Amino acid sequence: MSATPDILQARQLGKTVSSEGEKLTILHEISFSVPTGASLAVVGRSGSGKSSLLALLAGLDTPSVGEVILAGAALQTLDEDGRAAVRGRCAGFVFQSFQLLPELTALENVMLPLELAGVRGAEAQALQWLERVELGHRLHHLPRQLSGGEQQRVALARAFAPGPQVLFADEPTGSLDSATGAVVADLLFALNREMGTTLVLVTHDDTLAQRCSHQLRLQAGQMIDWQVPAQTAALEQAA
Repeated sequence: MSATPDILQARQLGKTVSSEGEKLTILHEISFSVPTGASLAVVGRSGSGKSSLLALLAGLDTPSVGEVILAGAALQTLDEDGRAAVRGRCAGFVFQSFQLLPELTALENVMLPLELAGVRGAEAQALQWLERVELGHRLHHLPRQLSGGEQQRVALARAFAPGPQVLFADEPTGSLDSATGAVVADLLFALNREMGTTLVLVTHDDTLAQRCSHQLRLQAGQMIDWQVPAQTAALEQAA
């Protein structure tokens, strides 16, 4: 059996910034690969570098050293427009703060990436996705008229609607109460299974992390642990 191709690779990834005239290392020699269709949880304490790593993996920031290969594209060889094109082609995003456009309705927020991608029937598709996240009755509400859980469900619909190969989620339940967070988490993993998307999830919640097929633990910018299921590990080693 052939191994599943890796859709995301980090090779000797590092990030250093200047602070008050001194160099501060945020990430140090991070290397790993994620097979297509897998789910990766990036865990660690606050300040360990989780969100910084996610930004590098998604091409939202550039590394000081090393490289990221996302869906076959070497991000470090591309300029900002080139990285944005890769993201537009293959990536979706869900953030802790939802990041819905406040002047657009729920329906319009979900339509936006579809329209930018030139998808025909964007409104009909957006409607279907909002119904899928049980918000068919909130189509014309603005974000400020929605609860936090409803806003995050709109964000999930918006992220999944264009059919991304990789979904990057940064603390998607971090601003929600435990009950609402559990509902959003269940929906996230259900949609991920249905779509066959590769999920890269930053979280401080070990329970949420345990639902992922791969786990990467950071401490002070260094990868101190890498866990994969035994069956997955055997296949990757055979490759």
